[in-house]
Formats: sequence, C-alpha cells, structure tokens
Amino acid sequence: MFKMTIEPRVSETDGVGHINNTVVPVWLEAGRNPLFKLFTPDDNFDHWKMIIINMNIDYVSQIYFGIDVDICTWVKKVGNTSLQLYEEVWQKDTLCAKGHTTYVNYNLEKQTPERIPDDIRKELLGHLYNEESL
Repeated sequence: MFKMTIEPRVSETDGVGHINNTVVPVWLEAGRNPLFKLFTPDDNFDHWKMIIINMNIDYVSQIYFGIDVDICTWVKKVGNTSLQLYEEVWQKDTLCAKGHTTYVNYNLEKQTPERIPDDIRKELLGHLYNEESL
C-alpha cells in the first residue's frame, strides 16, 4: 500500500461545511505519485506513461476542514498493459471515500499501449490489495 497524508484547505470546503466532492479525485491522484515515479522516474511529461482510462468513486462519509486525511492506494490487478488501483480516503478512523482507477501503460510517441515492464510489475505486485490484511 502507498499512503499519503493531506491537510485539507479552506478553499476545498464548500458551502455546506465539508470538503467538496470534486476535491477527492485530485487527492486520490496525489496518492498515486509513487506509481507515476515507477513509470516515469524523471516526471517528464514528454516520457509520461500512465494514461487514466476509468475512475469510479463512492462517497461514504463527509470530510471536514481542519482534520488530516489519509489517502491509501493499493494495486488491485496488474494486466499486460494496464493496472487497476483500489483507493480509500480516511479521516480519523472513518472511511470517507473509496474507488477504483484503471491506467494503461502508454507510449505517447507511438500512440499505443505497451506491456508493463517486469521490474515495474514486480514492484506493483508488492502493493497488492488484500482484504484479509486490513
């Protein structure tokens, strides 16, 4: 699992007093930074590999300003050219959001998916989601 702590900002709070739902996808993406580094170690967008093809989020509980939030990211499945992530957003001891995101390892120059290299695949498999271990 990859884990990141985020401090909610006032600007992310909406008129009904909780963090706006549009903020959660941005936070989840921030939690994927270690994965992006695996595929594009230099963070150079000319060599970027991870292309998002699907994202689903279930909002389970409200999130509030002034209390840190933990973003947890697991690898759910590794395919030939794609990977599926399982992600959760926690505040205090409350699950606030959960979702699945699918990425393709993509060659921008050739405009085609590419097989996930074995060294990256091995690293990804070290972060597999396991319901029994939670």
